[in-house]
Amino acid sequence: MRNLNLKFNWQRSTKVLIAVSAVTLLGTCTPLPSLIDQIKILGELRVVTRNGPLAYYRGPDEMPEGPEYELARRFADELGVRLKIYAALTSGHAHLAAAGLKVPAQGVPGVEFGPAYQRVREHLIYRRGATRPNSLADIGSGDLEIAEGSSHAKTLHMARDQLPDLVWVENSSTDSQALLDGVADGSIDYTIADSTEFALAHDAHPDLRIAFDLPGVQSLAWAASTRDPGFLRDLNGYFARLSIAGELAAIVKRYYGRSADLEFVGARGFMQHLQSRLPLYKKWFEEAAAQSRQDWRLLAAIGYQESKWNPSAASASGAKGLMQLTVNSATEAKVTDPSDPRQSIFGGARYFRQVYAKIPTHVPEPDRTWFALAAYNIGYGHVEDARVLTQKAGRDPDSWQDVREFLPLLEQERWYTQTENGYARGWEPVRYVDNVRGYRDLLEWAWGAGGASLN
Repeated sequence: MRNLNLKFNWQRSTKVLIAVSAVTLLGTCTPLPSLIDQIKILGELRVVTRNGPLAYYRGPDEMPEGPEYELARRFADELGVRLKIYAALTSGHAHLAAAGLKVPAQGVPGVEFGPAYQRVREHLIYRRGATRPNSLADIGSGDLEIAEGSSHAKTLHMARDQLPDLVWVENSSTDSQALLDGVADGSIDYTIADSTEFALAHDAHPDLRIAFDLPGVQSLAWAASTRDPGFLRDLNGYFARLSIAGELAAIVKRYYGRSADLEFVGARGFMQHLQSRLPLYKKWFEEAAAQSRQDWRLLAAIGYQESKWNPSAASASGAKGLMQLTVNSATEAKVTDPSDPRQSIFGGARYFRQVYAKIPTHVPEPDRTWFALAAYNIGYGHVEDARVLTQKAGRDPDSWQDVREFLPLLEQERWYTQTENGYARGWEPVRYVDNVRGYRDLLEWAWGAGGASLN
């Protein structure tokens, strides 16, 4: 988060927050109800946030996701009201701001922060195999690059008091995610990243390593107007209940924990499941494929990527069953019980067919199928965003090989702010497609090639 932007946003957001308490019953002699009572009367919790990995974004099925969104949705559910999201720090009349905000060292007039729900450290990041520095003094002539105006710049300026020869580059046209990508591909030696940023990047780039932690810890918290101290006590109580129940830790782990879902299972493990699990469901994959004019091996490969052919599988995001259908996708595919393997397989086949139909018909095979797989994983809107970025760059938007290079850019602010659907974990569909293709190839080796065409 950049300090200059934060200051500007807070100047405008503060006015929004302060004004909230006077929204209702203004001009009457009736005592103003508490903000919680106002929210319940309104039937709506209004939360201002930002689009990005630390707050709010659209996931598969265009459904909202993100740690701040999930925390705010649970708070609204607890109050028995709807959640209204304003996805920009400078828009709307909000009851609170939940946007991955760092609590500033100096207070903001009229604004008070709730309890810290997460602690953030700054890491010096390098690439595995490179020389690991033990301190900033060890960097020497190495290339250290950070985003201009970031909180990391302040850290380095403070360090220069003790290390006058410390040199770094402040890049005005990039963000932390892009810099982490640069360290991963070797174009940059070092960067500084928050622990949350590193956790998100490490899934995509497992070769990234933490050299050491920089001094200090910062807190993330919600912000609200100081006009109703009772509301801040309500926020304290809410986060205390989440913490005691273990739900707060579960949310943090879900978004920042290391995920093994997209790790490719080797041939030996796959062949074991091929013998022990696939025979239970092979007939249904074949029937579903015939019904929807698809290759059963592709459907089976999707099922293996989603659940390892386990009908009891469930994800933290609410997807269930062998084909990991979400509530929305199950409804669209007319599946009443996602845990039933036959329903899940047939529903997954129908849903994949629906996604495939969204891909423009002029896209040639097999690229159209790869695009459909990516959309099955991350949502059609994000795939289309990547195709638009590909075309703007003078590359072929109908080529999977070209578009797969642009999908990961949806994680970088300078790119996802140009798109209609905003931030996405763009590396996931790339790895997803690679995995499904690998599993399908193993199935073709085991059972022979061939199958119905999607056209």
